[in-house]
Amino acid sequence: MLKTKEILDEKDKRLREVSKEVVFPLTKEDKELIEKMITYLTDSQIEERAEKYDLRPGMGLAAVQLGVLKRYFVVVHEVEEGVFDTYTLINPKIISNSEEKIYVELGEGCLSVNRETEGIVPRYARVTLEAYDENGNKIRVRGREELAIAFQHELDHLNGILFTDHIDKDNPFAGEGLYRAI
Repeated sequence: MLKTKEILDEKDKRLREVSKEVVFPLTKEDKELIEKMITYLTDSQIEERAEKYDLRPGMGLAAVQLGVLKRYFVVVHEVEEGVFDTYTLINPKIISNSEEKIYVELGEGCLSVNRETEGIVPRYARVTLEAYDENGNKIRVRGREELAIAFQHELDHLNGILFTDHIDKDNPFAGEGLYRAI
């Protein structure tokens, strides 16, 4: 079982590296890591499991956050109480996005950023990604609102970018009137 302490902290220089394209078929290690990521993210969103295993709640996790510089991430999205949609996206690319931009009113969080961080992170309200599933099949997924933000956040990780990089250092709430808060 994956532990919170195994997730790299923002001070780790590996988080600033661009992850490499994945070659299929996936290795046994990659398949096992993906399973661990899915379990961690699911358990972290179920309060009693999160407390029992001391897990910090999270919705997404990129391989690079576990020290693996490969282009894949997992998002586990709770669609209703205890019901989750799971997305494993390998070699993902945004192929279309809305013009409208949004931000998380209470601030984005990250399992690699272990401090309170205030500020606006502008994100597209809707995105469509093209990627591959674990079997190497090309897939398309659409995300709106919270899910779109999670996809963009995790894709940033694959490019060595943290959400804090998007926040204006001099004026963390710059552009507040330009984007819709969710």
